[in-house]
Amino acid sequence: MPDRAPADPSSLMIRFAVSYADFALELALELPGRGVTALFGRSGSGKTTCLRAIAGLQRARDAYVAIGEELWQDDSAGLFVPVHRRSLGYVFQEASLFPHLSVRGNLDYAQRRVPRGAQRVPFEQAVSLLGVEALLDRRPAGLSGGERQRVAIARALLTSPRLLLMDEPLAALDSQSKAAILPYLEKMHDALAIPVLYVTHSVEELARLADHMVLFEAGRVIASGPLREVLTRLDLPTARGDDSGVVIEARVALHDPAYAQTRLEFPGGSLWVGRLDKALGDSVRVRVLARDVSLALAATTPSSILNVLPAKIVEIHDDGPERVNVLLKLGDEGSPLLARITRRSRDLLALATGQSLFAQVKSVALLA
Repeated sequence: MPDRAPADPSSLMIRFAVSYADFALELALELPGRGVTALFGRSGSGKTTCLRAIAGLQRARDAYVAIGEELWQDDSAGLFVPVHRRSLGYVFQEASLFPHLSVRGNLDYAQRRVPRGAQRVPFEQAVSLLGVEALLDRRPAGLSGGERQRVAIARALLTSPRLLLMDEPLAALDSQSKAAILPYLEKMHDALAIPVLYVTHSVEELARLADHMVLFEAGRVIASGPLREVLTRLDLPTARGDDSGVVIEARVALHDPAYAQTRLEFPGGSLWVGRLDKALGDSVRVRVLARDVSLALAATTPSSILNVLPAKIVEIHDDGPERVNVLLKLGDEGSPLLARITRRSRDLLALATGQSLFAQVKSVALLA
């Protein structure tokens, strides 16, 4: 039993310990009951073991697993709900569709497992969200890897789960297939209230899909929280390396057809990006890499860098003998930004916590 009541009555409460001869995983977490929680970390850090223990596929010690008012496991009370009675959907790296059934047959099989009164995801909605309408009469052998995985996700949704578990669902796909399937996952994220636990070691998938993040390292959870907060913690490995950066939730404010550009606004500033096929007011998610942010003590104009934002230094953290990471707050609203600069630049500019300056953003990656 947890030591305290959950802050959100719909949240997922998990606690357990798993031990092997050469590996151990112990954790105690309260996770959101809505949105996508990414379990992120290197291969072998414990992400899949965590998912399997939640599903009941992996027996764990001192275990407690509950989602909202549904209690699936409580070792202190001798309670263990078997896998087939847990209201969950599980999507693996391989689609594992029934080869003798059509796509429609695979989906019908999943839906028939749920009593009619308990069905929360209609057949038409699952088919539409994953874009498999044109595939319904085909057999799995005739589908591409990305198509099979979209069918597998639709099949998992049609079990009307309280919780959807996804174990690196894009890992077996090539880069083109991954790029094609990500928009469907984003659409599913926006349309459904089903909480998702999404295992990945891909920074791109993390940045595009996650609302909440659990960071694993060698069998330990070293951080858990909203994506924006975890990504900007300079003491974590996610703030180091060439792929460190922030994710910004913005809205489309202006299209400039003369220069084929779009201006995005967010709390604390705005950014010019290439022309987007989005309506004014639409929400978009962008990723700004720390290596693409430079710092200046004054707003240098004219400059080829269009995105120059007033900022204040929140924290400076050494990252090896050559570089430092700088956490910035943009404007009065406090949207975060990371800059990765050399130690020489820090010393030449005499940078210090609390200092006001300007962040120059050289490029922006549009995510969604």
